[in-house]
Amino acid sequence: MAELRWNPLLNDWVMIASHRQERPQMPKDWCPFCPGSGKVPDNYDVLAYDNDFPALMLNPPEPDDVATEFYRVAPAYGKCEVILYSSDHYTSLPKLPLTHIRKLVDLWCNRFVELSKYEKIKYIFIFENRGEVVGVTIPHPHGQIYGYSYIPLKIQRELESCKRYYEEKNECLICRMNKEEVSFKKRLIIENEHFFTYLPFFTEYPYGVFIVSKDHKSKIIDFSDEEKTALAEILRDTVGMLDSLFDYEFPYMLCMHQSPVNSESCDEFYHFHIEFYPPMRSKDKQKFNASSETGAWAPCNTTAPEEKAEELKLAYRRFKGL
Repeated sequence: MAELRWNPLLNDWVMIASHRQERPQMPKDWCPFCPGSGKVPDNYDVLAYDNDFPALMLNPPEPDDVATEFYRVAPAYGKCEVILYSSDHYTSLPKLPLTHIRKLVDLWCNRFVELSKYEKIKYIFIFENRGEVVGVTIPHPHGQIYGYSYIPLKIQRELESCKRYYEEKNECLICRMNKEEVSFKKRLIIENEHFFTYLPFFTEYPYGVFIVSKDHKSKIIDFSDEEKTALAEILRDTVGMLDSLFDYEFPYMLCMHQSPVNSESCDEFYHFHIEFYPPMRSKDKQKFNASSETGAWAPCNTTAPEEKAEELKLAYRRFKGL
């Protein structure tokens, strides 16, 4: 079964993908993303790979016959891709040369352009799940891209907030966030010529940093050649900082937020950024989203962002050998 079902309480679609339950637990001595597996080329640097168990498909099956006048269903149209960061099973972003990470940025741009050619795709979501604690079953370094036929609710809310702020203040909301963080300084952790990494004033997660472009650009494909290299650099440094925090490969969810495609333009008021959701609140304690966070969408961060920012600054200095 693969279909979309409409949630009338939230005015949002839910992906129903029961076939994903069939995903196997990979043997410890075999990886489909390693050369020699028969699944990928014998030699590659970075690679886009069609997901073997996609929640969204360009040729989806007809939905099950469960719709009513009240309950709507729709085909699970879209695209799900795996983005392999390297052929080396044991590497990670901070260990890769900057030139290699730049190839990853270029691949993201290429896939963004190609997926946007499908007119029914409305939002392209680039993301990475890292670590067993967030459900990763294949440890080979990789991320994913989903091309949705609709704009997911969280993105809708961000777009609405940014548009309203722009109409009221004639200013980009996220540009204003950058100004606030630069002015306050204490939550600003990493900076290069074109990007910031900071722990936002409102972060829901103890180590939930954002990477934000300095200039107002709304999509990854809008960046200049120099900006793309700077993005590769700050990605390496941000993940390296997180890994240095407790001296192990830090789990996280990395979510790239950018303007929709094949829709009304949001470029004027929406601003490219990457949100991290790391599930650890200390070296050996996990932050759980319990009833309040999940059932009421009322997040609670039990740490002070200003204190955690200091921890992250120390971790960054360790990573850089400063």
